[in-house]
Amino acid sequence: MAMAISYGLPAPCSLLMATLLLLIVQAQSVTRHYNFNVQMANVTRLCGTNSIVTVNGEYPGPALLAREGDRVVVRVTNRVAHNVTLHWHGIRQLRTGWADGPAYVTQCPIQTGQSYVYDFTVTGQRGTLWWHAHISWLRATVYGAIIILPKHGVPYPFAAPHKEVPVVFGEWWKADTEAVVRQALRTGGAPNISDAFTINGLPGPLYNCSAKDTFKLKVEPGKTYMLRLVNAALNDELFFSVANHTLTVVEVDAVYVKPFTVKTLIISPGQTTNVLLTAKPFYPKANFYMSAAPYSTIRPGTFDNTTVAGILEYQKPGSPSVPSFDKDLPLFKPALPRFNDTGFVTNFTSKLRSLATPQYPAAVPRSVDKRFFFTVGLGTLPCPANTTCQGPTNKTQFAAAMNNVSLVLPSTALLQSHFTGVSRGVYGSNFPVTPLLKFNYTGAPPNNTNVAKGTKLLVLPFNTSVELVMQDTSILGFESHPLHLHGFNFFVVGQGFGNYDAVNDPAKFNLIDPVERNTVGVPAGGWVAIRFLADNPGVWFMHCHLEVHTTWGLRMAWLVLDGSLPNQKLLPPPADLPKC
Repeated sequence: MAMAISYGLPAPCSLLMATLLLLIVQAQSVTRHYNFNVQMANVTRLCGTNSIVTVNGEYPGPALLAREGDRVVVRVTNRVAHNVTLHWHGIRQLRTGWADGPAYVTQCPIQTGQSYVYDFTVTGQRGTLWWHAHISWLRATVYGAIIILPKHGVPYPFAAPHKEVPVVFGEWWKADTEAVVRQALRTGGAPNISDAFTINGLPGPLYNCSAKDTFKLKVEPGKTYMLRLVNAALNDELFFSVANHTLTVVEVDAVYVKPFTVKTLIISPGQTTNVLLTAKPFYPKANFYMSAAPYSTIRPGTFDNTTVAGILEYQKPGSPSVPSFDKDLPLFKPALPRFNDTGFVTNFTSKLRSLATPQYPAAVPRSVDKRFFFTVGLGTLPCPANTTCQGPTNKTQFAAAMNNVSLVLPSTALLQSHFTGVSRGVYGSNFPVTPLLKFNYTGAPPNNTNVAKGTKLLVLPFNTSVELVMQDTSILGFESHPLHLHGFNFFVVGQGFGNYDAVNDPAKFNLIDPVERNTVGVPAGGWVAIRFLADNPGVWFMHCHLEVHTTWGLRMAWLVLDGSLPNQKLLPPPADLPKC
């Protein structure tokens, strides 16, 4: 499309300036095209070969690279028997909700043999995000990193690293995850757990048959490396540490933070964290495990209590740069926290602070238009008539809810229903703003633990400033819940344990430099308070990023109405939007 620019200059000068400015704009913002073919591939891990769903035959999938301000166009073609959607986790999708990806929320799935083009612009974001399938449990193998570089000429707010390395954590199942979730829903019980964790798709030497499938990072003495960490695991929060090295946290969820240094960090499913690792100044004559293991407070219950390890190895002076692992060197292992160390998690998350500088301000809403209080946790549903279940009792099945509403996804997309004005019979606009059932949330659970099922949205006028408190409950035990909000970043202004105190707790809120992110853990047996500005029209999913809890109904959606100005309105749907 032609661009006309006029600056009131003499014609030759005006033409020259226009040409130069156009070149500058083109250099700083480009359109990047990707072709993602969803296809089956045979992958061998843990002594066995599985046929898994992949993008372009790669596991994990290809990294998507862009710069802040770029337009990204991804043509996704479905060549498998499953319906598919992809979600660009953390991308704001300003006015482009049709490209967000959650099935039956912003789009109908891409059916077998069909294609859909995801078209969005990366606005005001730089750092590490990720993409993944957003239907059923397909994201077990369908995921990859999104690397957003700053605009040309804009440096990092820290010393540039020698090298940047994506480190993506995942889970591996010997079983077909679609069969795992189907069986859980059929029996009403908890799903089977994964068999291993992975780093960049590799389980590493602590699992059977996996020494050859180990992620290895070769470093040079004295150099600094930026690890772009992504937790793509389905159901596990993870501790991560590199033996005998420290990690300096500089960014979470594609937002810079005040740097701080730790030996170990916690990263929840859906979250990203950029850390700087500075290699020792000399050749150490040793190798070092890069290890991750789960954080879990499930009681009773089971989880994948194993450890994945990669290996950090140093380049020998005078040796070639290609990895040549020396098994005769000492191999050091990091000491990770106990699996249920909530105190460590709290200590780590309390250190996260926005930069809050003129260049990277913390635009936390100081005044609030609407306040909401959501309970977040597990519950039950009765078994179907004349059947028994494998839930908490043989007469109940596992469920989960927000404010006691377990979201049932419709058979058509919520966003399309809203845009066309045909919501009747699809969704209601009466999601409860406070819990339907009030009780001592962190005390003895109520006798009736059943949840209600429904398809209800919470409606917000454009530009509403929102404060939301999310409260864990004791129903079926305390558990940490990583909550992800689509379409927005939010500020984590407060958190604590026990029941939220609406009178006294707000006085402790951090409104100066709270961390800004898109996924936050609701503390086990506690609460978290967030604020955000509803400046993005559309229907936006919010859900627990533990896939088992989302499956059970721990999910809801916000409907943000159009504003009055043209640039405050949802764009019309693309012509190739999939049909249900």
